[in-house]
Amino acid sequence: MAARKGSASSAKAGANVSAEELTQYYRDMLLIRRFEEKAGQLYGMGLIGGFCHLYIGQEAVVVGLEAAAKEGDKRITSYRDHGHMLACGMDPKGVMAELTGREDGYSKGKGGSMHMFSKEKHFYGGHGIVAAQVPLGAGLAFSDKYKGNDNVTFTYFGDGAANQGQVAETYNMAQLWDLPVVFVIENNQYAMGTSVQRATKSPDFYERGIAYGIAGEEVDGMDVLAVKAAGEKAVAHCRSGKGPYILEIKTYRYRGHSMSDPAKYRTREEVQKIREERDAIEHVRQLLLTGNHATEDDLKAIDKEIKGVVNEAAEFAKESPEPALEELWTDIYADAAPQNA
Repeated sequence: MAARKGSASSAKAGANVSAEELTQYYRDMLLIRRFEEKAGQLYGMGLIGGFCHLYIGQEAVVVGLEAAAKEGDKRITSYRDHGHMLACGMDPKGVMAELTGREDGYSKGKGGSMHMFSKEKHFYGGHGIVAAQVPLGAGLAFSDKYKGNDNVTFTYFGDGAANQGQVAETYNMAQLWDLPVVFVIENNQYAMGTSVQRATKSPDFYERGIAYGIAGEEVDGMDVLAVKAAGEKAVAHCRSGKGPYILEIKTYRYRGHSMSDPAKYRTREEVQKIREERDAIEHVRQLLLTGNHATEDDLKAIDKEIKGVVNEAAEFAKESPEPALEELWTDIYADAAPQNA
């Protein structure tokens, strides 16, 4: 599709973007959704084992923040990580091959859904222990400050993880050392299966940095332009040497916590209402159509193209061989990296 010239805007975001940029956000979010839908199918077929946490519904969070990032910025997240991988440019084939435990996967088939890495894309996982990635993210930011560059680390975690003690400890250290880290709380409102209202007495997570002097704000996570605008503000804060920043991004997952979760703690009507009224991809779709930046046929062509990419990734994963037994004994220990590597 040849995007038409002009700009599209979001009243909430207060940010203008070109039609080309908006179209790219649409493509990126659609790739994540179609990929996750296919992953769910493969899981149901028994081709993906272990845990599998889908990102369906939350696509605007990572796509909006990646739009505010630059080369050299890092990202680290929890086990709901496939969307983050795709948004930072990791190959869908390598991601799907890892999900299915094949040797062409990003971790040679040994990491699975929760433990993928890409040094090239500055993606540091995928972590299965709740909130364990938060202090690690601060460590990545410490490395950049030590080296004297202006890179920023996006440290993602959920509303459930926000109640972990190590998060508070990390806030203190990050502010004490003015670390360039954006703490991104992906508040999908249900943690593993308990609503925020039942799990915490202080549900405004972005305010928890006040005790340490950390700036923060709440963001509409179903509006990719709002996320992008907030992300730009946060990274500017960090790059200028002012220390960490907290973004509490209000979003919503359409599926259960993982593929094994029937999600009986909420009603189908609630989920359907969010889908119909607040879906992030549909929001951008309407911006493209009403702004005359794309036609229905244009968007259908994009969807067809994206489905082709995802189907190709699935076939690649199916055809990739399983890792050899000898692979069990590799990557157990790592050689020490040279200084400034």
